[in-house]
Amino acid sequence: MEMLGPRIWASVQQGLSRGLSRNVKGWASGEGRKVDIAGVYPPVTTPFTATAEVDYGKLEENLYKMGTIPFRGAVGGVCALANVLGAQVCQLERLCLTGQWEAAQKLQHRLIEPNSAVTRRFGIPGLKKTMDWFGYYGGPCRAPLQELSSAEEEALHMNFSSNGWL
Repeated sequence: MEMLGPRIWASVQQGLSRGLSRNVKGWASGEGRKVDIAGVYPPVTTPFTATAEVDYGKLEENLYKMGTIPFRGAVGGVCALANVLGAQVCQLERLCLTGQWEAAQKLQHRLIEPNSAVTRRFGIPGLKKTMDWFGYYGGPCRAPLQELSSAEEEALHMNFSSNGWL
C-alpha cells in the first residue's frame, strides 16, 4: 500500500481497527454481549486501467470513501450468509444505500454472529446444516470435510436463534 497517500491509508487503518469488536445489545439485538469480528474486513475491489494496470488513483479514492462511511463493514462482504438469509443481506445493502445507518447497524449486528458461524467458525459444514434448517438443500459434506458434531450443531443453532433468525 505504499502507493496510497499516507494520510488516506492511516484513515482507513484507523477505521478498520475501530471495527474489530462491537458491543451489541439484547439477545436479538445483542444487549450485554460483545461480538468478536476480528478478522472480518470489508473487501476492497482492485480497480484496473484500460491497459490492465492497477489504478492506484481510483483505489486511493475508493479507500478514502470507505474511510468516510460512518457505518463500518457495510462496504461489502463474503456473503455465504446470503445462502440462508438472502433477503436480510439485501435489506442491509438497501438500508446502507439509502443512508438509514441506524437501522442498518441494528440489522448488521444481528447478522454478524450467524455470518461468522457459517464462514470462519463452522465453515462449509455449518453452512450446509443451516441451509437444511432454512428449507434448502445443503446436502452432505464431501471428504475431507466432516459433518458437524451435536455440540457444534447446537452452538450453530444458538448463533442463529439468539439473533432471532430461528
